[in-house]
Amino acid sequence: MSKFTDYQFKPFLREAIGRLGFENPTPIQKEIIPLILKGTNAIGQAHTGTGKSHSFLIPILQRTDATVDELQAVITAPTRELATQLYNELAKMTEGTEVRSSLLIGGTDKQRSIGKLKSNPHIIVGTPGRINDMSENGALVIHTAKILVIDEADLAFDMGFIEDIDKFAAKMPAKLEMYVFSATIPEKLKPFLTKYMESPVHVKIGERKPLTEGMHYSLVPVRSMSKKKKLLQVMEGINPYLAIIFMNTRQNAEGLATYLAESGIKVGRIHGDLTPRERTRMMKQIRDLEFQYIVATDLAARGIDIPGVSHVINFELPDDLEFFIHRVGRTARAGLKGTAITLYEPSEDDKVVRIEKMGIPFVHEEVKNGEWVEVKERHSRRNRVKEVDDIDRKAISFVPKPSKVKPGYKKKMAQQVESFKKRERRLKRKK
Repeated sequence: MSKFTDYQFKPFLREAIGRLGFENPTPIQKEIIPLILKGTNAIGQAHTGTGKSHSFLIPILQRTDATVDELQAVITAPTRELATQLYNELAKMTEGTEVRSSLLIGGTDKQRSIGKLKSNPHIIVGTPGRINDMSENGALVIHTAKILVIDEADLAFDMGFIEDIDKFAAKMPAKLEMYVFSATIPEKLKPFLTKYMESPVHVKIGERKPLTEGMHYSLVPVRSMSKKKKLLQVMEGINPYLAIIFMNTRQNAEGLATYLAESGIKVGRIHGDLTPRERTRMMKQIRDLEFQYIVATDLAARGIDIPGVSHVINFELPDDLEFFIHRVGRTARAGLKGTAITLYEPSEDDKVVRIEKMGIPFVHEEVKNGEWVEVKERHSRRNRVKEVDDIDRKAISFVPKPSKVKPGYKKKMAQQVESFKKRERRLKRKK
């Protein structure tokens, strides 16, 4: 199907797609929608921004029978924010219809969640922990749902939620339809997939967009000053619409956010130590553009859609370098340009080399008096020493020691070696 109007969707669904302004399905929607309409298990491997969410929301709504008073589909997301985003998209499409849906996420009143389930929703969207909790205590009658969607499965695995999903999936029908969406499929996730999915269709869309497209990768050396002061210097040289500063741990994120606040910079914070209420308030402030800078950890930030990010700053390089790709993928979206700034210390050279091997074209830069200037490549001194060593070795091999040693031969040999080296250097400059 080349257009959404080519599908035989229900009238309310056609209207909803029109309201959303969708005309042509994205590549993943073209592949996944027909599979879900037919009930064929599938793994959709695609990155954020490819239209993944609507590739399963649309066909699930097409298959939902509002006249049947029972749960028909369960959709899981690893974080409260992602689940809420999915639920809001679903609510937009079902507004004014008989289709009932409920959001089940942690950090909310449990009794209120139980109250929502008394109306027998047709579709549940939620986090694995809360869905499992509601299923375990009997509030959620899950055995009637024939469709299970696991969104951001690799993140769910990283956060330890696969066990919860396994518990409630075991209560669902034997011929359960499962649709798994993930940017990557970790090896450790495969046993779980094999348990529930028999010969699934694996849809891999367009890979990741070229890493250099619309992106500028700045590598900033941290020399004599502290890294925190270097960050302040970098911040003087940029005026971001919104910048995310990435840290590796909750404690470091909190420490840096406090330091920046004490330096007079208003910053947002996204990390695992925030309470549900604090996270909700923080996300509202971020969407209301109250901050120009956000300090975040990888897992917390990856599960949240933050629009309008113009800059990403790697204060710390991640131990798992795949997270570097996730971080820089936060900017240069929807055809816009973006900047990724990485602060590095000499001890991190090995990580920088490995990131370069992943295809990242770093530009070595420094901020001086609020202006960006290119600096020498970090290995330039090492390369220059190597070049000198090579010429020295070559000169010695080309000026042989005389067979008969005469007085003053060492001086004569040294002159010949020096003459050879000058000639070699001249040739190298000409090249």
